[in-house]
Amino acid sequence: MTEVLFMLHDIHIPHRPLWPAVWRGLTHCCPRCGSGRLFNGYCTVQPRCSVCGEELHHHRAREMSVYLTIFIVGHLLVPLILFAEAIWQLEVATHAAVWLPAGAILTLALLPSVKGAILGLQWALYMHGFATAATSAGDHLMARTERR
Repeated sequence: MTEVLFMLHDIHIPHRPLWPAVWRGLTHCCPRCGSGRLFNGYCTVQPRCSVCGEELHHHRAREMSVYLTIFIVGHLLVPLILFAEAIWQLEVATHAAVWLPAGAILTLALLPSVKGAILGLQWALYMHGFATAATSAGDHLMARTERR
């Protein structure tokens, strides 16, 4: 028997596994099937999965992925910067020459994976455009309450 996420007036919304969907997004794969490619280029999400046909164009992972990537990179680099300063007392120009490129490279390397993970999270939780079944259930409930 499949697990039901929630039920409104005999409309069953099936449970979508969260962590497998997030992992598939991290690895740039479709959150539904895990086989199709998630991105067309560097960070451009394909409109639909080429394998299973899941529509991906209505995601809302644009700004959050950037914020989360900067948060992760900052938490990785700041301890290293403080450690390097405590051990070697480097010049400001040396810090800039080392840490600015490191931050840029880490940010560019992590951004697609973070964006994919957020897209997988949104898919698993029926967020935004991925909630077509949940939205129709909500519309059904609204129409029924308006008739009263």
